[in-house]
Amino acid sequence: MARKKVKKKRIIAPDPKYNSVLAARFINNLFWDGKKTIGQKIFYEALELIEKKTKENGYAVFERAINNVKPILEVRPRRVGGATYQIPMEVPPNRQETLAIKWIIQAARARPEYRMVERLANELIDASKNQGAAIKKKEDTHKMAEANRAFAHYRW
Repeated sequence: MARKKVKKKRIIAPDPKYNSVLAARFINNLFWDGKKTIGQKIFYEALELIEKKTKENGYAVFERAINNVKPILEVRPRRVGGATYQIPMEVPPNRQETLAIKWIIQAARARPEYRMVERLANELIDASKNQGAAIKKKEDTHKMAEANRAFAHYRW
């Protein structure tokens, strides 16, 4: 019998400019210390910078970047008979988005540019072209899952 209560899913209000829940989730992961307005400012300025650099719709580039970074497989640890195995599993759609958002933000923060707006814009452009650190993280995750395919029968 399950002892824990089922966790209710929080409903996130869409962002004001694009009316998108995905953009709102991205902004919520972007800011630190409750500074949501600064997070929104960085995100919207980055999309404007993308439009200037690529001559494309900034939001379309953002969506393409998220879709390119979404992982299909990941490894999860499972204890079997005293040993811990890394078992490849498919990633649920909600977690795919969450991982993609986190990886893009981490990769942007690690870039050498001076302003966060420039870092985020360049990382989103790279991810939309299937390049950059966030895409490398996805490929590494897939390689790890492929390498541990022998343990896939432990999935239950």
